[in-house]
Amino acid sequence: MRRIYFLIPNTVIAGAIVDELLLERVEERHIQIVAKTGTPLGELPEASVLESSDFYPALEQGIALGGVTGLLSGLVAVAVPTGLVLGGGAVLAITLAGAGVGGLMSSMVGISADSRRIEDYQSAIDRGELLLIIDVPRERVEEIETIVLKHHPEVELEGVDPHVFP
Repeated sequence: MRRIYFLIPNTVIAGAIVDELLLERVEERHIQIVAKTGTPLGELPEASVLESSDFYPALEQGIALGGVTGLLSGLVAVAVPTGLVLGGGAVLAITLAGAGVGGLMSSMVGISADSRRIEDYQSAIDRGELLLIIDVPRERVEEIETIVLKHHPEVELEGVDPHVFP
C-alpha cells in the first residue's frame, strides 16, 4: 500500500473527490481527511488519532531500537560469567522482550505527538485547506492521482509515501 497526499481548498471539493474515489472502489476506511479544528466535515471521513499522530512511525522505531538493545543485552548476559548458564533461547527471549518494551514505550510517546508528515502541511491546514490522505495499492497510485487531478485541477498533489504500516 502507498499513501497519497492532496491539499484541497474546501469541503465541497473534498466531498466530490471522496464520492469519486468511492465509485472507483477505494474503500472509505482508506480515505482520511485532516482539517483545522472546528471545521465541519459532515459525512467526510476524518482521520483517526492513529493516522494524525506519530503512533506508527514511533512504534516501528521503538521495536527496532528495543530489539537491538535486547539483543545486545542478551549477548552481554551470555558472555559475562555469572555462574548462570544462558543459551540462545535466553538471548531470543531478551531480544523479544526488548522489542516489546521498546515498541510499547515509543508508541505511547508517538500517540501523543502530531504526525511528522502532517506537520509539513500544518500551515495550509491552519489556512483552512484540507489534507486528503488516500491509501491505495502500489499499482493504483498513478490511476488515482490522474482521476483526482483530471477532475479537480485546483487540488495540489503533495506526494506519495513509500509504504503504509497497517
